[in-house]
Amino acid sequence: MTAEVFTFCDFAQENAGKLTIVGTFDTIITQNFPCVHPQLAMVVRLRFNIGEFKSHSFRIETRNMDGERCIDPISGRIEVRGVGNATAVSHLVFNINNLRFPNAGVTNFTIYIDDRELATIPLYIRKG
Repeated sequence: MTAEVFTFCDFAQENAGKLTIVGTFDTIITQNFPCVHPQLAMVVRLRFNIGEFKSHSFRIETRNMDGERCIDPISGRIEVRGVGNATAVSHLVFNINNLRFPNAGVTNFTIYIDDRELATIPLYIRKG
């Protein structure tokens, strides 16, 4: 399995297998700290090979540079079913509201599939 897309954006939705992503970014610039980012979407597009068509657990964890969590882990299950192709995709779309950052820095978001780390992306918080 691979993570084809793992990003933050202003808006995302999945509709009948199609994924719409609007305004992807990796940096939030703010004038003051602490800051609260009112809303963002986090999107993951996973591709599974035919031998991986089954139920999988997932978990997304956040850690800042001090090792502290930014939000509680997001977890659940993905049911991967093929449609006659050698691979299949699954989309995960999460809207996160009122994300609080005490100071500038970076928060890493890591996705685990079946308790194995698959991918990590940074979210940079800067004073501007």
